Amino acid sequence: MANQINKHWIIGLLLSTAVTGCKVPKTTLVQENKQVPQEFAEAVTQDTTSSASVKWRDFFSDPNLVALIDTALKNNQELNVTLQELAIAKNDILLRKGALKPSVGLRAGAGMEKVGRYTSQGAGDASTEIAPGKEMPDPLGDLTIGAYASWEIDVWKKLKDSEQAALNRYLATVEGKNFVLSSLIAEVARSYYELLALDNQLAIIKQNIELQDNALEVIKLQKQAARVTELAVQKFQAEVLKTKGMEFETRQQIKETENRINFLLGRFPQEIKRDKSNFVDMIPAKVQTGIPSQLLSNRPDIREAEYELAAAKLDVQIARKEFYPSLEISAALGLQAFKPSYLFKMPESMLYNIIGELAAPLLNKNGLKAEFNTANAKQIQAVYNYEKTILNAYLEVSTQLSNIENLGKSYDFKTKEVEVLNNSVIVSGDLFKSARADYMEVLMTQRDVLDSKLELIETKKQQLNAVVNIYKELGGGWK
Repeated sequence: MANQINKHWIIGLLLSTAVTGCKVPKTTLVQENKQVPQEFAEAVTQDTTSSASVKWRDFFSDPNLVALIDTALKNNQELNVTLQELAIAKNDILLRKGALKPSVGLRAGAGMEKVGRYTSQGAGDASTEIAPGKEMPDPLGDLTIGAYASWEIDVWKKLKDSEQAALNRYLATVEGKNFVLSSLIAEVARSYYELLALDNQLAIIKQNIELQDNALEVIKLQKQAARVTELAVQKFQAEVLKTKGMEFETRQQIKETENRINFLLGRFPQEIKRDKSNFVDMIPAKVQTGIPSQLLSNRPDIREAEYELAAAKLDVQIARKEFYPSLEISAALGLQAFKPSYLFKMPESMLYNIIGELAAPLLNKNGLKAEFNTANAKQIQAVYNYEKTILNAYLEVSTQLSNIENLGKSYDFKTKEVEVLNNSVIVSGDLFKSARADYMEVLMTQRDVLDSKLELIETKKQQLNAVVNIYKELGGGWK
């Protein structure tokens, strides 16, 4: 037994000596850049208060929208798929953690062997007596019951690094889930505001159809009085038909938006409960941006990229340590005999062994170098991805801050435009009746007021969506 152990140690030491000439590659030290500007140039105030810390239930005040988001968080298929990815990543941690501990098992076996009489083993068995007057049986049975164990000693912390890398990837998956959560809430809110905007646009189109029908009747009377031609009647009638066509286009858009929301909620088509009456009067929530450095801790996608980078760095260390020799200890303890009656006869039937093995790579160093180079390249990729995610986060917030400011000014001007055009409809009608304006002026004025009202609703929707976007881009919604 001692000779066997010494033999394995000697072989391991020889292998270790043989690879001392194999140069272990150096790790490329890549330092990620976490620097961001100290403030958002577009922000009104510069303090550390950020809307990202506000829970989504408090950020959205519409109870119908809150109910929709609640349903989406329970039923959305993409979110549920992400939750299963979490479970997979968690199991990988258990797998890596298990590699640090000894592997222990039980084994039982039975067999039969018949060797030739004219062999060294056959001749030896024939001349051997188990007990006085009892020869070795032929054929010879073999019964074994025992426990065995093997354990790789984590000399270089390679297995520990592997466990930590799995933990970092699990944490990255958690942040990925949070990002999906935040994106889902924002998508439901944007679709909900789009639906309200379409409802109000449909109401405006219906009102305009009624006005145009009345104007058409006036034009028909004017034609009977020979004050206008048939051309005027045809022009007004075409305008009415065009607006009626817009009504059904809008209805289809409403249906598609409802179905998109139902899909996000993980349910079959049904009416979306909502209040259609006060959309124009809705005031977008005030957003506080905080300072740019808070994005590093608030945005799930940045945190996900950070954990992926940490895992990639550990992968490089693991690949580098593959060049080092590994130490493994194996042992077994049990009972062995050729006959059941002898199996539990102690100590004659007892067997045991313990072996220590030191092994190091010798001929596959090119393969190990390839694995190391791949891990190193992925680490550099992770650095660039991390920096890109930070840059993208800052630019998204900057863009939305500018968007909110410009949309506010645009909405004010469009509101005044609608007021002016509403008055111009009355004026053009009066002028037409007194023969001081032609029918085309009346027609174009009605068309302009319809377009301006629809644009006003669209701008209101963009205002609300810009607030939703910046809330998500600041890192809000997932807490």
